[in-house]
Amino acid sequence: MNLTLRPLDPVRDAPLLHAWVTHPKAAFWLMQDCTLPEVEKEYARIAADPHHDAFLGLADGVPAFLAERYDPAHRELVGVYDAADGDVGMHFLTAPAGKPVHGFTRAVITAVMEWLFTDPAVRRVVVEPDVRNTAVHALNEAVGFRVASRVRMPGGPGAPGKEALLSFCTREQFAAARAAAAGPPDATGHLTPDRWAEATRRLLAKAIGEFAHERLLTPEPRGVGSYALRAGDAEYRLEARRYALDHWRVDPRTVTRHAPGDPPGGSGLDALRFFTELREPLGLSAEVLPVYLEEITSTLAGTAYKLARPEDADTGLAAADFQRIEAGMTEGHPCFVANNGRLGLGAADYRAYAPETGARTRLVWLAAHRDRAAFTCAAGLDYDTLLRTELGEDLRDGFAARLRALGLDPDDYLLMPVHPWQWEHKLSVTFAGEVAARRLVYLGESEDTYQPQQSIRTFFNTSAPRRHYVKTALSVLNMGFMRGLSAAYMEATPAINDWVAGLVEQDEVLRGTGLVVLRELAAVGYRHEAYEAATPPGSPYRKMLAALWRESPVPRLAEGQRLATMAALLHTDRAGRPLVAELVEGSGLAPEVWLRRYLDAYLTPLLHAFYAYGLAFMPHGENVILVLDEAGAVERALFKDIAEEVVVMDPDLPLPPTAERIRAEVPDDMQLLSVFTDVFDCFFRFLAPLLDEAGVLGEEDFWRTVAACARDYRESVPDLADRFARHDLFAPEFALSCLNRLQLRDNRQMVDLADPSAALQLVGTLRNPLAPYAPHARHAPYAPHAPRTPTPG
Repeated sequence: MNLTLRPLDPVRDAPLLHAWVTHPKAAFWLMQDCTLPEVEKEYARIAADPHHDAFLGLADGVPAFLAERYDPAHRELVGVYDAADGDVGMHFLTAPAGKPVHGFTRAVITAVMEWLFTDPAVRRVVVEPDVRNTAVHALNEAVGFRVASRVRMPGGPGAPGKEALLSFCTREQFAAARAAAAGPPDATGHLTPDRWAEATRRLLAKAIGEFAHERLLTPEPRGVGSYALRAGDAEYRLEARRYALDHWRVDPRTVTRHAPGDPPGGSGLDALRFFTELREPLGLSAEVLPVYLEEITSTLAGTAYKLARPEDADTGLAAADFQRIEAGMTEGHPCFVANNGRLGLGAADYRAYAPETGARTRLVWLAAHRDRAAFTCAAGLDYDTLLRTELGEDLRDGFAARLRALGLDPDDYLLMPVHPWQWEHKLSVTFAGEVAARRLVYLGESEDTYQPQQSIRTFFNTSAPRRHYVKTALSVLNMGFMRGLSAAYMEATPAINDWVAGLVEQDEVLRGTGLVVLRELAAVGYRHEAYEAATPPGSPYRKMLAALWRESPVPRLAEGQRLATMAALLHTDRAGRPLVAELVEGSGLAPEVWLRRYLDAYLTPLLHAFYAYGLAFMPHGENVILVLDEAGAVERALFKDIAEEVVVMDPDLPLPPTAERIRAEVPDDMQLLSVFTDVFDCFFRFLAPLLDEAGVLGEEDFWRTVAACARDYRESVPDLADRFARHDLFAPEFALSCLNRLQLRDNRQMVDLADPSAALQLVGTLRNPLAPYAPHARHAPYAPHAPRTPTPG
């Protein structure tokens, strides 16, 4: 396809332009109500303007898009930012099409950028898309734009202003984006000695810190902030700061290995050798060790890929849109060392489906015979309504026509989305008999494009962000679990979500926090009779073909609000600057005020769910989405991943029969670990030092603010006093629950989801950082860490 541009003729081209700019898909062009004479007049004005011009874009000689360029020092952005020499402003609009052509819009913006940069005076392109235009944000990022700030654009005569993302793309950024899109000469181009060495230093620093926290390893002091760790004939030296909850912040730059035959200076770091040398204290069995080493290698390769991104790839995230933040994360789960195993994905698969690549993909759609498939949905929803809104009539009719062409009745089948990797590498082979018997029929790809999320098997619709997330089965081993989806679990998923969402909506305290549950509204699962007969419940063979639809957070936004995964609060850029520090500073709020607003939105609903209902979520960073205001302050929290990760510990709480699966028997003295471990130890333990080291908020002030939030909640619900006495949030200490120990013991199935508490690895206790601030207690002097509780054996 040949894309060219010619100067626009305001008179001759006006009828064509009028049809384009008044089309519903051109809503952000702000000319929806213009008449033909008004369109002609506007482009005649642009043609006469020495600082603004317009061009008609042709695809193989046929008009297909519109491009405008302007001087930001004189038009559009005057007074919004200080234009630099070499800046040029750009707008583009593709013609509405009855059937979209995959990749066309990306090709258009690329051609427009190439055209702009043919002028040697142009150093940087600037754009100011509406903050709501998520589709163009993704395109801009794909060609190298980086968000600088959110700005308020002035309106024109009869046209309101808009809130926009001021974004820039230099020649170098555009070239880097083009190179990244083309890919390196081979799929391993990011694996270089320097990047591997840096990835190794980072991973070993984390491993030593987390294993010391879990009391698997005991670094010995060598001086103030300096430690040594023995591993056979080798000694690892490091520098670290220690914080509350026995948290070790190991500086990767200081990790060195010293052993006979090593290179001078302690540079002989090798991650696989480290885990092999320490296999006994880490409890790595002969069966687990090689799989764990494979996961470590994959995690390192992922880090090397992130290090290969352009230097400024993670700058501007504090003002970025939701999906750029999602792809911008450089670290997975903060506790787990081997947190990006993804065993089963090849190098090309990684680039297509790993969340940090930000790649877009299309889902595979299958027709599954109703004899083997089941569909369930939330109250008030039905199969036809869901498919009509998610697929559209044209695509659905096309799928039905394919079935009829094969002599099959569409009414005998349920349509279901499938991860492309799962179809290519698993189902087309493992379910080949089902395909041959036409109990499963391949229909084709989705028209919409999707972006993989941090959970890797969940997709966000980038073509239509208001449409639902799609979560799919993925037979890939990652962080202690095969990431499949059980057809049996899917049947009860919508009913469980209905119950949890109903509980939140009817509770005054939870409503008051602004908490929203993103419901899993519908699910479909396929049962393979032979594999079900051959395997016990919970087997990966029973989790190969299922999917669910979860509400998108986008329709929940009000004017001026934006989204960020809570995991972003732990993100640091290449220079080590935490994103949370940028949010706090940009908000204009005092740090304690910013933190308290976040705690009111996140911690208070967790406490109330626990104390009022014995209900616990799995509130780690990837499972929580924060709603931020324009300045970056937290307004409320959205919880997701409900059906698989929520648990009711109160044996007396009434549950509908369809939701009974989420009830679990948890010993009374272990129930509050749902807060102590999941919130304090697995999130706040990392967040507090980031704020402290950035000079934003001291660690003592952090925990004092957390305690104040907890005390205020406790005082607001005096009728729950007996439950507070039974489960004391201000207890002097609590059990240390060790997550890495679970993975080191069994990296294929860490926990039985039907009995999660039975598998916990509890080793000694941690000093509770809230204890000095207990209600009615005299505040004790603060200390970052206390002597360890002796561990038996």
